Amino acid sequence: MGKKRTSKYKKHVGKSPGALVYTGEKTAQKLFIESFDYNTNFINEQELQQIDDAFSFKHTDSITWININGLNHIDEIEKIGAHYNLHPLVLEDIVNTSQRPKIDEYEEYIFVSLKMLYYDSDENITIEQVSFVLGKNYVLTFQESEGDVFDTVRERLRAGKGRIRTLGSDYLLYALMDAVVDHYYIVSETMGNKVEDLEDLLFSGNIQEDLSQQVLSLKKELLKVRRAIFPLREIISRIEKSDSDLILKKNLQFYNDVYDHIIQLSDSIDIFREMIWSLMDMYMTTISNKMNEVMKVLTIIATIFIPLTFIAGIYGMNFDHIPELHYRYSYHILWGIMILIFIGMLYYFKRKKWL
Repeated sequence: MGKKRTSKYKKHVGKSPGALVYTGEKTAQKLFIESFDYNTNFINEQELQQIDDAFSFKHTDSITWININGLNHIDEIEKIGAHYNLHPLVLEDIVNTSQRPKIDEYEEYIFVSLKMLYYDSDENITIEQVSFVLGKNYVLTFQESEGDVFDTVRERLRAGKGRIRTLGSDYLLYALMDAVVDHYYIVSETMGNKVEDLEDLLFSGNIQEDLSQQVLSLKKELLKVRRAIFPLREIISRIEKSDSDLILKKNLQFYNDVYDHIIQLSDSIDIFREMIWSLMDMYMTTISNKMNEVMKVLTIIATIFIPLTFIAGIYGMNFDHIPELHYRYSYHILWGIMILIFIGMLYYFKRKKWL
């Protein structure tokens, strides 16, 4: 029996639209809230003790990034949703970790949901949903657990390097999305290395017993990555075509750069997909060739023993009058003939290059 699969969608059955149901697996995750409040001249970084501490940033003149880890804390997410006037369907999508990457535009904010991908120390792929809410002077991010790909953004904010502290919240959203996409390249590179390693194993003839499982596992990883990356083209395209005042025209060129990266990554994923299918075909061909080699050896052995068995069968019959049986050297002559037949057939097979 295979592993029993559980459905995340059963939790939504019978619930009204907008009902918050956490569908993730990290139910014991502690709530962690951090904030970066900044402008060109200052930055204030804090670890907030409770969700209410995030309410004061909404109407400030500075730009604020509030990062919330712990989607299992439904009550706290409802509180911040109520304060920032987030639609119940947006809150539902935030806690639904199986949500497809998407974008929704509202009058006061834009909601974006992405998949954050990275490999752990054992090179097992980790997929975590991250949701963004872009407001006039703030960006809210919601993550399932601590640990993300935004450390470079944090360092740029602290150091005041580049344009990140001189531009608005829409540029901050771009910087965060760009950090997510940049880690897609690391995932893509690691996946490419895995494909090449499997190719080397197949070409070397060193076929391990679990090689087929490795290929299938890599295929599943690729499908997960593909489902995370491909919807991003639609998201970025929607942002570029948006008429919202929250996205400044001068910053659209940065989102266009992310779009170019997504196209490049999509092409790489398609290439890996074809390579994995080729690996499956190559694996089946290699197994078939090995089987053919075994069958060829067995067939040659059986062919050699056909005349030998014929001779042994004739002189093994229980007739009283077989003249050769009474000759003194019959046994030795018979062995000689059988050995000559054996050597002759081996020589013939060798000339035909069947061996």
